[in-house]
Amino acid sequence: MPDKKGRILSGFRPTGKCHVGNLVGALQNWIGLQDDYECFFEIADWHMLTTGYAETADLKELIREMAIDWMASGLDPKKSPIFVQSRVKEHAELHLLFSMLTPTPWLTRNPSVKEQARELGLIEKEDEVTKINYGHLGYPVLQAADILIYKADTVPVGEDQVPHIELCREIARRFNGLYGNVFPEPQAKLTRFPRVPGLDGQRMSKSSGNTILISDPPEVIRSKVATMFTDPLRPRRSDPGHPENCPVFAYHRMFNDAETGTIRRDCESARLGCVDCKARMAEKLAEALAPIRERRGGLERDPGLIEGILEEGTDRARVVARKTMEEVRGAMKLW
Repeated sequence: MPDKKGRILSGFRPTGKCHVGNLVGALQNWIGLQDDYECFFEIADWHMLTTGYAETADLKELIREMAIDWMASGLDPKKSPIFVQSRVKEHAELHLLFSMLTPTPWLTRNPSVKEQARELGLIEKEDEVTKINYGHLGYPVLQAADILIYKADTVPVGEDQVPHIELCREIARRFNGLYGNVFPEPQAKLTRFPRVPGLDGQRMSKSSGNTILISDPPEVIRSKVATMFTDPLRPRRSDPGHPENCPVFAYHRMFNDAETGTIRRDCESARLGCVDCKARMAEKLAEALAPIRERRGGLERDPGLIEGILEEGTDRARVVARKTMEEVRGAMKLW
């Protein structure tokens, strides 16, 4: 597509319904890129197995829920294929070939893998990934295969994924140096809000239980927001606030930009208390998510439509993946 700026690959693991961090940190960015880039959006079910290999009973439903969330948020499958990773077997072949030329130290030094392993209790000694399984340690190599099999030159990511993109670039350079120039070296494209705080002020994550789902009804949003951490340097209502230290203010910036100037001034002068600030933010958030909930309801009532979209998207992705693998096998003399 010569009129496009480049090609994009991005995706999520189907670990549950999408939350506000997914929406602001990725989905809104993807939606804005669809017209300017040739995009492929992957539901990464093999990646889910790196930590959820013993919990696959609901995987089919989780894939369906993710596709619904993506389309309800505004992804257009006519513009960009939405596909299921495991249905394009060429990903596994390229992952295997990449694993043959990726040194183990490239994986063990990856800070994102270490952080996730630490969160899951897989590190016994400082900086030693001692309990992690083979697939989990190597998932950045599978991620590189996901990206490079579509020859994506741009990858929208949160800041925690930047080390993975650098590893992908290293793998592409190594392959090209050994076998010829087959792959581009993709660039990370950060979102405006690359790290969205959860209810506890830490990064929003399903594993931390600190999420607001984009499908949550208004009453649930109000209830969750009421529990949110606020400015830790403002113990009393009469104390001046510090908006930049407050997760609630971060949400005003994301969903209530028009009032952030007033809210900042009123917070810093102690005219606005945290309870009222949270209540105002909850209403703005519920209002912003209302169209998504409405579209979601319509999509939920038509499961056949969702499966058809996934089949069509997977077929479109497979055509590109097969062409790339023909080039890879030829470059490596594996015919």
